[in-house]
Amino acid sequence: MSNEIILKAEGISKQYRLGKVGTGTLSHDLNRWWANIRGKEDPYLKVGDVNDRSSKATSDYVWALHDINFEVHKGEVLGIIGKNGAGKSTLLKILSRVTAPTTGVIKTKGRIASLLEVGTGFHSEMTGRENIYLNGAILGMTKKEIKSKIDEIIEFSGCQRYIDTPVKRYSSGMTVRLAFAVAAFLEPEILVVDEVLAVGDAEFQKKAIGKMQDISKGEGRTVLFVSHNMAAVKGLCTRGILLEKGQVSFEGAVEDCIDRYLKNAEQQPYRDWSIEEAPSSDFIKLKEVKVLDSTDKVALNHLMSQDIKVEFTYEILKKEQRFTHGFNLFNNQGLHILSSHDKDSSTLEEPLSLGVHKKTITIPKFLLAEGSYTCSFAIMRYKPFFVEFHEMDIVGFNVIEIKNDTSARGDYSGKIPGVVRPLLNWE
Repeated sequence: MSNEIILKAEGISKQYRLGKVGTGTLSHDLNRWWANIRGKEDPYLKVGDVNDRSSKATSDYVWALHDINFEVHKGEVLGIIGKNGAGKSTLLKILSRVTAPTTGVIKTKGRIASLLEVGTGFHSEMTGRENIYLNGAILGMTKKEIKSKIDEIIEFSGCQRYIDTPVKRYSSGMTVRLAFAVAAFLEPEILVVDEVLAVGDAEFQKKAIGKMQDISKGEGRTVLFVSHNMAAVKGLCTRGILLEKGQVSFEGAVEDCIDRYLKNAEQQPYRDWSIEEAPSSDFIKLKEVKVLDSTDKVALNHLMSQDIKVEFTYEILKKEQRFTHGFNLFNNQGLHILSSHDKDSSTLEEPLSLGVHKKTITIPKFLLAEGSYTCSFAIMRYKPFFVEFHEMDIVGFNVIEIKNDTSARGDYSGKIPGVVRPLLNWE
């Protein structure tokens, strides 16, 4: 990464009117026109709610982004993270000149290639090959330049067999493969990538991340990357920006940015549902889930040296149903730590009776590393196998290691690298 600034955002704000497109009333249009005639500021820039999707609006206007300032250096990979509705995609659309900011300016050096949505910039009636030339032309490439790269683009995309087939017959994954290959190989100075890569399969995501690393480290080009996959952000990015309610709440090293984001996430060690919202099928309904400590009390924070229990309460609605329970555990970077099914420890020969039942999973002490975790719960028919429902992120908890814990290991504490941290014997 060089010290040369290749992109600079100065006072970027974006305001939208809730409801209908436009100002909505003739009086608003006239007020804006009169202010413009007199050289005055737009009167509706002075009003507007903060971009909080969970709160009820008190104004007809909302700031999707407000006063965003940052710089990106040549060769840097910048991660932009935040909750849904924080303003990430709006910011990328402004950076890509898909939409204009309400206030502020973007200064860039060189071409920008964007991957914001599946099939952005593709013409569905044209073939994959024709779309490569079309996208290259949009990016400012000559036909000669595109022709010199087209074989690499097609090979990387893995769409060789369908390259002369209209794109409208491509799957979403194939479209993303080809779009990414075009954007990456036509050598833009700045590559902007939204969550669109999540559509691709695991093999392609790995290839795409590897290519973005090559682009930044080997070729000295700049990447702006938005994703909810914290593992991908941490592995790819050198610096991070955290957006909250349309504003930059943190900017710095990517590890610190991710930690700030995860600490702000709402962890719930207890969940229950109303009758309408309860995850259910025709024979079973999930009623509540609890994370319990060693004294069987609901707790968010748990010492590494103590067992953690996750208790599921559900109701059987029909007789003679044979099924199995599934449990999955994820860490704060979205990595799937483990899966467990009750069929691992029981034969499931007899169906459960009508009424309320409980299942408790015990996560043994000294298994998990310090950090934050979330759980999912699934019900599957046993024979034949069929997933009735799979509820993600139903509860969360933190694992903590402290020095004054008499049961802790050694005289150190803090975050130790690794997904798990079991107590192993050394001889």
